[in-house]
Amino acid sequence: MDSKEFLDALNLVAKEKGIDKEVVKEGVNWYLRVYIDKDGGVNIDDCEAVSRALEVKLDEKDPIEQAYILEVSSPGIDRPLKKDADFVKYQGEIIDVKLYKAQDGSKQYQGRLLGLEDGVLSIEEENGNVVKFEQKDIASVRLAVIF
Repeated sequence: MDSKEFLDALNLVAKEKGIDKEVVKEGVNWYLRVYIDKDGGVNIDDCEAVSRALEVKLDEKDPIEQAYILEVSSPGIDRPLKKDADFVKYQGEIIDVKLYKAQDGSKQYQGRLLGLEDGVLSIEEENGNVVKFEQKDIASVRLAVIF
């Protein structure tokens, strides 16, 4: 298996298992970030097991040209919602929406997730107002952290 085949296999496993991953550069360092999730939550032992399994395969195949730091974690309490399944799973939850450009004078909104349909995200604000956003205009959507 060459590097491309390995990355293709990693992408397939990630898709099947609901794992999210990204390769990003921060400062001078590159990071391969792998986010794992499961019913009941993720603990440190889960992260360690996935990290060790990935390290072996990554060292064996060396699919990423530059040096990088491997990080394995849960998506966190303010997890990003990216996939259609995320919007179904967290329907009814309070979310934070950030836009690329202002809509009605604001780039940030918070409200109860009503749904994502045909590329349009709908939320209900605390005052009962329903606000809709074109998916192409959304920079990020995360579960809100409310104390």
